[in-house]
Amino acid sequence: MSDFNLISLLTATLRIATPLIFAALGGVFSERSGVVNIGLEGMMTIGAFFAVYGSFITGNPVVGIVFAMVAGGLLALVHAALSINLKSDQVISGTAINLFATALASFLIFILFNGKGGQTDIVKELPYNLPEGILNIPFIGEFLGGLNWFVILAIILVFVSHYVIYKTPMGLRIRAVGEHPKAADTLGINVYKVRYLCVVLSGVLAGLGGAALSLGITPLYREGMVAGRGFIALAAMIFGNWKPFGALGACLLFALGESFQIIAQGFSWSVPTEFYSMIPYILTMLALAGFVGKTNAPAASGSPYEKGSR
Repeated sequence: MSDFNLISLLTATLRIATPLIFAALGGVFSERSGVVNIGLEGMMTIGAFFAVYGSFITGNPVVGIVFAMVAGGLLALVHAALSINLKSDQVISGTAINLFATALASFLIFILFNGKGGQTDIVKELPYNLPEGILNIPFIGEFLGGLNWFVILAIILVFVSHYVIYKTPMGLRIRAVGEHPKAADTLGINVYKVRYLCVVLSGVLAGLGGAALSLGITPLYREGMVAGRGFIALAAMIFGNWKPFGALGACLLFALGESFQIIAQGFSWSVPTEFYSMIPYILTMLALAGFVGKTNAPAASGSPYEKGSR
């Protein structure tokens, strides 16, 4: 217990929360427009893989991040077409995308990385070099030095997302489409266009979350590394009442559980390792059980819209 370091716990929490924050923000945009995106898990998976692949073939992690965002966006485009135009069940569509993305990533590991079992090569990480003067500041230097660019970008995007949703005309259109699509259509808002935009954006953000997981934490992709984080991001979005800052708080709570279980394993407590591993998932279930009844989803979330219907 003497090895406990509060700054290490805080920085680990922020790093672990970052992939969840990106995906949860994507879920906020998608569901605010009225489309449930269960496929965040698959979009994170495909983003994590293509971030590594893009960095592998170019030697540039920034290109890998672009690959991840494009891959996540394309997968979300499929979900959008199935959910918006074809009126498919959105939960089934998202589940199918999760299964497809997991299988595709495993297949591409075999094809693109010479059949190596279960994981890719290690690739170049995104450089994170702060000035020496900042790193020498007591506490602040240690704290900032333990972060990465993904963490900083995630925090910025929370503020940007809040501003876009609540302070701009586009945000008003998104909320109108998610609450009363027929009324929005009557006012001349293109419901399909807004929903497509938000669903694709959710995939881009989820892909970025996958990149933050692979390039930001472990610079490789291995099968199963997303490990349900897409579903935790969905839970964070619900826990956060479909709001960017609420989702941020929920992601930090879940990440705190995971970072604590990592640090706690060094306390020499007589507790099975599996117990520590359960902590973030138990927090997820407790949060949903305690707060899901107190949250209010967008009224039209999950409901396909038929233009001209009454």
